[in-house]
Amino acid sequence: VFNAKTAELLSHHQVEIQQKFPKEGWVEQDPKEILKSVHECVEKTCEKLQQLNIDITNIKAIGVSNQRETTVVWDKTTGEPLYNAIVWLDLRTQSTVERLLKRIPGKNKAFFKLRTGLPLSTYFSAVKLRWLLDNVEEIRQAVDDGRAMFGTIDSWLIWVCICGKNGGVHCTDVTNASRTMLFNIHSVEWDPELCQFFDIPMEILPKVRSSSEIYGLMKSGALTGVPISGCLGDQSAALVGQMCFQDGQAKNTYGTGCFLLCNTGQKAVFSEHGLLTTIAYKLGRDKPVCYALEGSVAIAGAVVRWLRDNLGIVKTSQEVEKLAAEAGTSYGCYFVPAFSGLYAPYWEPSARGIICGLTQFTNKNHIAFAALEAVCFQTREILDAINKDCGIPLNQLQVDGGMTINKVLMQLQSDILCIPVVKPSMPETTALGAAMAAGAAEGVGIWSLNPGDLTAVTCERFEPQINPEESELRYARWKKAVVKSMGWETSEAPSNGDPSIFCSLPLGFFIMSSMIMLIGAKYVSG
Repeated sequence: VFNAKTAELLSHHQVEIQQKFPKEGWVEQDPKEILKSVHECVEKTCEKLQQLNIDITNIKAIGVSNQRETTVVWDKTTGEPLYNAIVWLDLRTQSTVERLLKRIPGKNKAFFKLRTGLPLSTYFSAVKLRWLLDNVEEIRQAVDDGRAMFGTIDSWLIWVCICGKNGGVHCTDVTNASRTMLFNIHSVEWDPELCQFFDIPMEILPKVRSSSEIYGLMKSGALTGVPISGCLGDQSAALVGQMCFQDGQAKNTYGTGCFLLCNTGQKAVFSEHGLLTTIAYKLGRDKPVCYALEGSVAIAGAVVRWLRDNLGIVKTSQEVEKLAAEAGTSYGCYFVPAFSGLYAPYWEPSARGIICGLTQFTNKNHIAFAALEAVCFQTREILDAINKDCGIPLNQLQVDGGMTINKVLMQLQSDILCIPVVKPSMPETTALGAAMAAGAAEGVGIWSLNPGDLTAVTCERFEPQINPEESELRYARWKKAVVKSMGWETSEAPSNGDPSIFCSLPLGFFIMSSMIMLIGAKYVSG
């Protein structure tokens, strides 16, 4: 909850959402758990406000910010999800992508880029929805019966919070729609030819609205009757929260992944260096669409979670900073966390994570340092691409997101980029951006987005502390490690679980006959 006049954070609450990994490369979340976490955060935040003697009737608008691309299909008659949400970094759709590529001239992944700003990839919603229609009978049946609704997480939350099965509003905003691969970013509408290519029925798609308008009123809970009037995909929300409203202004958000967006104004700029063209925001029904160049890194904060949950070398995420600080160096160890392939600028789904340069001296401290360094190197690759596409190098990087509390990471980032890194004192700019969009909506009008009215933000600044030659040397070795991570995986997998030696008929016959002869020999000798 923010003060609309000063942008001051008044109260907040957060809940970690469980990720499910039912198979290798699969990443899911429970849509009902996400909804429950939202209700819990609303109620707890309102309780905290009351403890501060702030009347919750002063809350005039609600904004929604969400992980983009994550795909949900639900039944509009029962209000129940028909499958878990398939998360943006899920890889199960690689075979779907390869099948679709065969229908494109020259198997060109960038075939739809001029329309959508996106390459054909497992990342975007259209292929996730195609997989659901191909593999989940319940969803196919619901589509045939006219009961199915598709949406990204914003659509699911808004539909449920505004009446749900009793007349819920099925909508999304332009920023989320632009990440589906079904949306024409120039005409700003669903594209019938794209829907036909992916064989997606257009009637299950949400209505596309601007990022700042009243969609409806909350139907229950502490904020019953308050309008939901802002909706932005998380990276667009962070761009707004960082007040990057001018051409050339950029921000980098460190969350589960890492996302660097550069505002290109009302012109859609197409990258020649592996970046995406996306809609930055449309802050009102009658306001223009603004675009951005985006570099997307799949694994940033997720690598810290992996060190904690999978390797068990830390008990809390905060311990990674301590281990890295104790090491002070990776001691030649390089970590490429390509758990879901490589995103920008490579778009290489066959890559997998590697840790290389290990010696007997390497310990968990060095691996923790290498993990943080990996986030910084990936950001450097994106920044290099943006500088090439824009022609004007950034002279500083504005940052936000949960990982920015890690001072070792922020200093490393400045060292590797060789430019200052500037962090606002209030790092949750994604939430701030959603609040700004909600407060500025027509009919609410309590937050001015005029440049002269925007509040100056206090910041912490990190300056480079190593010489550029050392930075370049480390970066060159990282690039060498990235090359080694590529080409590990194909979409072909054994049809029945783990591969077995008995999958080979001659080898199986040899082993079985040898066992029979051994048993026979023992019998004869006995």
